[in-house]
Amino acid sequence: MTISMYQASIPVFIRYMNHLTQILKKGEAFAEDKKFEPEVLINARLAPDMFSLAKQVQVVTDVARRCIARLADDELVNIEDNEKTFSELYERINNTIEYLQSIKPEQIDGTEDKAISLKLKGQTMNFEGMNFLLYFSLPNVYFHVTTAYNILRHNGVELRKPDFLGDLPV
Repeated sequence: MTISMYQASIPVFIRYMNHLTQILKKGEAFAEDKKFEPEVLINARLAPDMFSLAKQVQVVTDVARRCIARLADDELVNIEDNEKTFSELYERINNTIEYLQSIKPEQIDGTEDKAISLKLKGQTMNFEGMNFLLYFSLPNVYFHVTTAYNILRHNGVELRKPDFLGDLPV
C-alpha cells in the first residue's frame, strides 16, 4: 500500500492541532483552578531565547497552512500574530483546521517532486514537495506542539505522553 501526499499531511496536521487544542485546554483549566491569570502561561517560555506558548501555536498553524498552500498552489495568507488569550489561540487553530479541511486530495497528491522554494532568515531553501513535507513541515509541527506541551508541563500542568499522542489509530 502506498501513502499519498494528502494522507501524509492533512490528517496528520489536523490530528496534532486537535491534540494541541486539548493540551491548551488543560493549561487553561490549570490556570483557572490555581487562580492565576492565563496570560502567565500564554507568555511562558522554556528559556529566554525561545518562543512563548502563544508563538508556538502561531508557528504550528503557520507551518501547516503554508506547507499545504505551497503544495496546492493556493494563496499564502499571512495571519497576524496577535493572540493573547486561550480563546484566540483556539480560534486560530480552528481556522487553520477549516482551511486544511477545504483542501481536496487532488490538490496536493502528485506533488512529491514539486519544486518548493522557501525564504527563511535571509536564506533560500529549495525542496522537492515530499522532502518539504517530510523533512521540514512535519518536523516543525511536531517540534512546536512538543514545545507547547513542554512549556505547560514545566509550569505544572498535568500532562502525559498520551496528551501528545492522543488515541492511536490501529
